[in-house]
Amino acid sequence: MTNLLPTGLPRIEHLQMLGIVKRFPGVLANDHVDFDVRSGEIHTLLGENGAGKSTLMRQLYGLYRPDEGRILIDGVEQHFHSPQDAIAAGIGMIHQHFMLVPTLTVVENVALGLKSSRGPLLDLDKVEKRVVELADKYGLKVDPRAYIWQLAVGEQQRVEILKALYRGAALLILDEPTAVLTPQEVEELFAVLRQMANDGHALIFISHKLHEVLAISTRITVLRDGRVVGERPNKDVTKTELATMMVGRPVILQYDRVEQQPGPVRLSIQDLYVRGDRGGDAVKGVSLDVHAGEIVGLAGVSGNGQRELAQALAGLRPARQGRILLDGRDVTHASPSERIAAGQSYIPEERMRDGAIKDFSVADNYILEDHGKPPFARQIFLNFREIEHQTRRAVEAYAVKTPSLNTPLKNLSGGNIQKLILARELSRTPKVLIASQPTRGVDIGATEYIHRRLLQQRQEGTAILLISEDLDEIRALSDRIAVMYEGQIVGIVDGRTATTEQLGLMMAGVREKAGAV
Repeated sequence: MTNLLPTGLPRIEHLQMLGIVKRFPGVLANDHVDFDVRSGEIHTLLGENGAGKSTLMRQLYGLYRPDEGRILIDGVEQHFHSPQDAIAAGIGMIHQHFMLVPTLTVVENVALGLKSSRGPLLDLDKVEKRVVELADKYGLKVDPRAYIWQLAVGEQQRVEILKALYRGAALLILDEPTAVLTPQEVEELFAVLRQMANDGHALIFISHKLHEVLAISTRITVLRDGRVVGERPNKDVTKTELATMMVGRPVILQYDRVEQQPGPVRLSIQDLYVRGDRGGDAVKGVSLDVHAGEIVGLAGVSGNGQRELAQALAGLRPARQGRILLDGRDVTHASPSERIAAGQSYIPEERMRDGAIKDFSVADNYILEDHGKPPFARQIFLNFREIEHQTRRAVEAYAVKTPSLNTPLKNLSGGNIQKLILARELSRTPKVLIASQPTRGVDIGATEYIHRRLLQQRQEGTAILLISEDLDEIRALSDRIAVMYEGQIVGIVDGRTATTEQLGLMMAGVREKAGAV
């Protein structure tokens, strides 16, 4: 086997990170971590949020420097002071949020920041020729002269990979690369990654989606609290084992949904139009009913109108046309507080912007929406004893880990903040619950807890609209699944029988045939 890649550049046969320690004030992010990857393999780094995955990779890419430990490439110690050093050593990184300039073409983005072979004159024709060669070699179909803003999200990701390959990446770090892709785009990406591994590239895959990890990995290393808790070959491990290693206890990944007959319509959305932030309608004629005792999942790739729809339902964004009925009452133009009074609760996508105040205490955030009402208030005075009593009950019931009720919310983990918001929103036993991305940025243990609470609320008769970009979550919880594409619902299917392929096609704009649920 030659030691050159098909690109003509040398392979990285073996990269080792030995005894890596990284400290931040009050936090030991990496605690003597050993990690390695070899040419021709896809090694997954798995762990909950805050486990230390990104910190470890940022040291490999030169964004941080280790406090202790060594980085070796083929036995030679390396010292990376910047990403430029890492790139020069053959290491590339594909970030979760793409680093592309929308108003430039594919070729211009690839060439950006690199020296021209013609001195002060551009050599975009040479760059384009090389980009086409790489695209053909790795199946990265993209028009080299297209502007980035004209490309779909999956195509933009191909441009990022082409950028890394053009710069000579023999080792590629992929940080949550599937977060914004449809299932079909994920399959296309995985085909590219498998070919790269077969050609001798070393790949590091960072993810929290267990089914994807098992689909793509050669080896899997699990981090927990900054330490390596285990390394397994893919063939010797299951989803359940990986989840247990990540959390430190058994985790339930499949839920038994109790079959029940849905009740009357609690939320009715009728021909709704909502403007987006860039002008024009982000929601275009959406109609959807949610019944008591059912969960309707709303799926779709980010940016197809889900956020604007959720905000309109919560009263945070005006509806331009159409109606919203809450238990038969027209609340289209009602304020958020009027909707709360009518029996609606809302778990927002941006919890720290729309759902909580980070500098307020845990107790203050728990009473945020009801602080002027009994039992939290007596006329114009706060009832501090009752506030403490009710908050303590909620914190215990929802397993919110906090040093005290007076701790500022910003000191809690994302999962505990989300559990507190869930406790607050469910405490008033709502008729309708709008849950927008309820487990985004939340670890697998907190996710399991939130899912159980949503299913319990369904059994108690709440009508739940679950808006999520996580298809596993949508399929695990939903009785019916609606899919949004470019501001419209392209189909509604039965949650028990819907397949990932079927949902993926709908997420790409293929309409479901008439006769769906």
